[in-house]
Amino acid sequence: MNYSTLKKTVALSLATAFAVAANAQDTMPTTTSSAKMFGGRSQYRTWTLGINGGGTVPVVVTGGTNDFGRNVEFGEYTVGAYYGLSLRKQLGHVFGLQGNIYRGHVVSYNKNSGTGLFGGSGPYSSTKTKVQYDANLAGVFTLGSIDFLQRKNVINFYGTLGYGIIAYNPVTYRSYDVAAGSIDNKGKYGSAGDNNDYIREAYIPVGAGVKFKLSDRVALDLGYQANFIDGDNFDGVYAGGTSKDKFSLAHAGLEFSLGSASKPDLTWSNPIAMMYDELKDPTLRQEVEALKGRVTNVEQAVQDMKKDTDGDGVADYLDKCPNTPAGAKVDGAGCELDTDGDGVPDWKDKCPVEKGTVELNGCPAMGTATMNGVNNIQFEFNSSVLRTSSYSTLDQVSSSMRADNAMMLQLDGHASAEGTDAYNMQLSLDRANAVKTYLVNSGVDAKKIATKGYGETRPVASNATEEGRQANRRVEFRQN
Repeated sequence: MNYSTLKKTVALSLATAFAVAANAQDTMPTTTSSAKMFGGRSQYRTWTLGINGGGTVPVVVTGGTNDFGRNVEFGEYTVGAYYGLSLRKQLGHVFGLQGNIYRGHVVSYNKNSGTGLFGGSGPYSSTKTKVQYDANLAGVFTLGSIDFLQRKNVINFYGTLGYGIIAYNPVTYRSYDVAAGSIDNKGKYGSAGDNNDYIREAYIPVGAGVKFKLSDRVALDLGYQANFIDGDNFDGVYAGGTSKDKFSLAHAGLEFSLGSASKPDLTWSNPIAMMYDELKDPTLRQEVEALKGRVTNVEQAVQDMKKDTDGDGVADYLDKCPNTPAGAKVDGAGCELDTDGDGVPDWKDKCPVEKGTVELNGCPAMGTATMNGVNNIQFEFNSSVLRTSSYSTLDQVSSSMRADNAMMLQLDGHASAEGTDAYNMQLSLDRANAVKTYLVNSGVDAKKIATKGYGETRPVASNATEEGRQANRRVEFRQN
């Protein structure tokens, strides 16, 4: 096959492939993929087996010089046969690793031949390089799997870059006529006694191509690969290391997707379509609406937990006494505090730290006097002025204290329940100070007398009657 025939064959193959792909795009089902975004590679088919064949020529599209080239008489290349297998692992939507192995040959002609059919000054007319094996590992960059214009792709462009090892034996011919003789160095490569049949060298394969999806399992692969060899004797002529040999491979083949039929092929999966499907998935929307409902229920539950019907600062769900009156001091369980345990809650207890009785608003009952032989001093309503009837009692106390230098006295002032707590506290203290002033004026040392006001907190009788209230307006004497 000559080079012009190869070009016509490739052009016809491309036209056929585009027609088949267009028809496939119209006939393929449009069902959405079962794969999910961020679901990992396990939800895809990722292995692909390929078989291909093609032709080689001793030049590359990037140019450069070769020792051999095309037929100088007919101005064309002779295409060598090349065939192989590939196995690819797709690692993502745009990248995979592919192993390739080939066999075949490359035909080239000496541009400077002098003894051959075409004239010139070189010793050889042509070379047929036999490739025992050509193995490489390449990264495959898929360029068309992400598509914003259509859901499914049936045409995919790609590029490759890899590294390989090639084993070859160049057979050189003295003329175009093979019968005229050839030189085959098979078994003579390497050092003396090595008997190596082939030369082995590294090379860099760089390629590009296009794939056409024929079905869910099969794709047509048309590609081109430029092979840059790390040596200068691929064509049988060593030019003193001034150039590196290279050759092109154009191939056509079929790829077969391996794995479970229930999984989509990662090579042809469009992540844009997948994302769109997930956003439009009615199940997802139902889940979002259900989530909204759950959030609303949680918010309502939180509001219910905050409810404090009796306003005591303890939420209803923790409140063991849910109907405490407004302003009442409560404990952590929402029940009224009763510090002294007398059955009168602190908010109503006039003596919250002394156990008393309900009748006396939580205060204990007290005697009429605590100093032997001395009665309490009584006062009028809302007054701290001493009654004249109290003078005899005060004179008696004064006489006792002046006679006993060691005697100390405390005066406790009290009030009835009329008025505010603060006002009654001050009134009771004023009453105690009025008694002290009298005693000091009568000659008692002021340092021997202390005063204290208790307001209405220590009643000796019920404040429900005028008689009781009168008894509570008093000053008591306490000898220390």
